Amino acid sequence: MTLASGQLMEHDPDVAAVIVGFDRNVNYYKIQYATLCIRENPGCKFIATNMDAVTHLTDAQEWAGNGSMVGAIKGSTKREPFVVGKPAPFMLDYIANKFGIKKNQICMVGDRLDTDIMFGIDGGLRTLLVLSGVTSETELQSESNSIHPDHYTSKLADLLTVKK
Repeated sequence: MTLASGQLMEHDPDVAAVIVGFDRNVNYYKIQYATLCIRENPGCKFIATNMDAVTHLTDAQEWAGNGSMVGAIKGSTKREPFVVGKPAPFMLDYIANKFGIKKNQICMVGDRLDTDIMFGIDGGLRTLLVLSGVTSETELQSESNSIHPDHYTSKLADLLTVKK
């Protein structure tokens, strides 16, 4: 696509919110469209489902996560998103209120220190880290790690008992 002097990209002026979730087909057009809506539509909200730096699409390597997509739009708009997923308290507060559960009755089980376990700690929950996903035992035990779950296990199946 060649851009001429003074050319602009049309966008829907009625867009009231841009929600950034993981998108394996993210491209420049989508980033620019989101940027225009946030910058040019009065009151347009910028919402992120999460800020995960990496994700695991395969077990062979880490892949760029939703945080990289959010980062592109943060950079082009100079705005911070409202995060509705882990580790933001929005989701936890909603669940606890909707089901009438006290937070000290909930255990957050997850495989990521920076989102799952942080979500639990920040929310006043018990926490269980499962080492079969993102976080390795080496990372958990590292002196540089400042996030400590209440418990950890190698795999979720460790919690199951076999009945015969």
